[in-house]
Formats: sequence, C-alpha cells, structure tokens
Amino acid sequence: MKLHAQVLSFASVLCYLLSFSFFSHPSYSALESFVYAGCTQFKYNGGSPYESNVNSVFTSIVNSASLSNFNNFKISLSGSTQSDIVYGLFQCRGDLTSSDCHNCVTYAVSRLGNICIDTSGGALQLEGCFVKYDNVSFLGAVDKTVVLKKCGPSFGYDSDFLTRRDAVLAYLTGAGQYFRVGGSGKVQGMAQCMQDLSMSGCQDCLSEAIQHLKNECGSSSWGDMFLAKCYARYSERGFSSDGARRFHGRGWWFMICGFILSLIYIMLN
Repeated sequence: MKLHAQVLSFASVLCYLLSFSFFSHPSYSALESFVYAGCTQFKYNGGSPYESNVNSVFTSIVNSASLSNFNNFKISLSGSTQSDIVYGLFQCRGDLTSSDCHNCVTYAVSRLGNICIDTSGGALQLEGCFVKYDNVSFLGAVDKTVVLKKCGPSFGYDSDFLTRRDAVLAYLTGAGQYFRVGGSGKVQGMAQCMQDLSMSGCQDCLSEAIQHLKNECGSSSWGDMFLAKCYARYSERGFSSDGARRFHGRGWWFMICGFILSLIYIMLN
C-alpha cells in the first residue's frame, strides 16, 4: 500500500508540474493576431523633424489607448514645416476593456514601427485594434476601398444557414452604432467603423462592406470584409475570446490528468 501511495503521489506531482509548465506559457493572444498591414512607398530621413513627429504620434497613441478606445492626432512639433505634419489614429474593437485596448495598441505600434521602417505612412490591423499614421490627412474622410477580403469554405446551399446569415447582416446594416454585434443561432456577426467618420459616413461604409460580403462570400461558412474605414464579418462558428479557448484547453488538460490518475489507481488495485 505504501508503494501504491508513493506511485499515486508521484503521478499527481507529475500532472501538476506538466500542467504548470503548460499554463505558464499561454497561447498567443487572439487580440494581437495579425489581419493586414500596409506602408507608403515614401521614406523619411532619420533625425528629421518628420521622424520626431512620427515618434510623437506613436507616443500619443499609446498613452491615449489607456484612457479610451479611439482617438486621432495631428502632430507638428516645434521646428516642423507644413510637410512635416503627421496625422495618426487608433481604434480598438468596441468590446475590449481599457487594459486590453492599451495592450493591443502598444503591441500594434511596436509592430508597425518594424513593418513600416522609416516610411512616411503605414497602417496595421490586428484582431483587437487598428493603428494608422500618414503625412496626408485621412481624418474624417470616407474611404470605401477594399483592403482585405477573406471567405471561408462553402456550405453549399443551406437555406437555414443563409437565412440566419442574411438576418444577421441585415441587423448589422441597420444597427446604428460604430460597433455592432448580432447573432442568430450559430451564426454571429460583427461590424465596426472608424469613429472619425460621421454616423452617416459610418452607415455608408458599413452598408457597402456588408453588400460586398454577401455578394463575394456567397454561401461561405464565414467571411471577413475590411474596407479602409470599416469592416464587417460573420461566422457560423461565432467569435470567442482567447481566454475562452485557454479555459477550454485547461478543462481538457485536467480531464486527461484525472483519467491518468484513475488508470494508475485501477492498475495498482
């Protein structure tokens, strides 16, 4: 019996150590997952007033992200000329906490600086946030250019799915907020536009994004349509947080550990 207890004790400790090791390195945050990025072709000179203004915009964006989920900037430090002005903007997904927004934007700014090295403008969309800067003002301007389109595998003709999908997209079209979510059964939808737009400009942009989504993704099980100033998405699987995925992973891990301990107990008895 003493040997049996020692074996069970050892197995319990091993399960604990393995689970500790597994959870001390959580999976990569879904909010920081890359969606798209773009950089202008023009470069600025190192040490120039323009570089100082870019750095100031980045600092302002990071600092502001701890206080709100959206802000825009026009930076022209002392000694700058008209051509040195830098415009910047950030926006977080509407359901993010202040902490998640700040973390996402901080990461986005660091990545954007590495992706668009010494370029006069650039934009980066992550799952949880968007950051953009440029030397040409884009603030308040409606821009319905398609930046990214992704469509999942086709379901074929499924009348129930298509009815639910169309109902969700219709709701998103008419919801009337900058950030919109809706669902019908297993079909979930999400839409958002930049808050530098007027509500009518937002509505115009989202209506176009949703129409593109219906026309181009057809019977796909999920679809993403990103325009320059708004996006619309739907998914048969729904949208879940990274934390939820880690929770489910943890549940499976402890079930496996429990099964191993039970098996050892049966073998020893």
